[in-house]
Amino acid sequence: MPPAPETVEVDFITPRHLAGGGDPAWITVPLHRACGWSHGNDPLMPRVILSSPDQKALLRLEPDPDGQWWTLHHAQEPDRPAWYASFGARTPVELIAAVTDTLTDPAPAASTPSDPYEPLRQAGWWPAHADDGFVSPDATAFVQRTGSPEDPGAWFVTAILGPDRPVWQARFSEHAPPHLITAFTRALANPEPVLRTDGPRALATRDPDIVTRNTTDVAAADVAGVLEERVRRLAGRSTPSPTPLPTDLAPQANRGRVL
Repeated sequence: MPPAPETVEVDFITPRHLAGGGDPAWITVPLHRACGWSHGNDPLMPRVILSSPDQKALLRLEPDPDGQWWTLHHAQEPDRPAWYASFGARTPVELIAAVTDTLTDPAPAASTPSDPYEPLRQAGWWPAHADDGFVSPDATAFVQRTGSPEDPGAWFVTAILGPDRPVWQARFSEHAPPHLITAFTRALANPEPVLRTDGPRALATRDPDIVTRNTTDVAAADVAGVLEERVRRLAGRSTPSPTPLPTDLAPQANRGRVL
């Protein structure tokens, strides 16, 4: 009789913004293997640095007890000044991956303006009364843009357990592309659970009135296969084919010369 397949205890956590950081490989492995980002190698430093093929974007993962663990910097482009985003240690990797997946998508961004608040409205978040922004229905997450309509500033996304109990914060500079921020807020508002394999110790709280944790045994091969499938899916994205020229405008290589 063949041995039973090895299993892993998997937790499915909601709300996802209180599920803990998760495995950084969810972000770094697809960037390297599917998107062609190169990485530096310094075995003496506990950090990861990935740079995009065009050298315009740099992602740094550096454990910092006093600051943001993840930082994403992007160089200036003809239509946009340089910008950055940063994420605290307990920011779920699924939310950060929504940003990097959108950034590396070869398909052009939609021409219509993106509103980062729209996914929150659709998910039942409510406007904050004291500040301009939106608050999650359970009051454990808050999204705000600083500044004014005439002079907009940076975006802040904060997960909290109370007035003096911050869990993590994400920051997007004033020039960060709105469609990337919208990708983040869409992932944030997604009601689907995220899976974790590191047990309850990584949770911001074990209070069952705040966090729902459903545990089940899953085949270890299936757990490992989730990341591989993600890499394959992202690698399969391709740049849309250009629109063919009308027949009467297309070059005709075999047309004879008229003398």
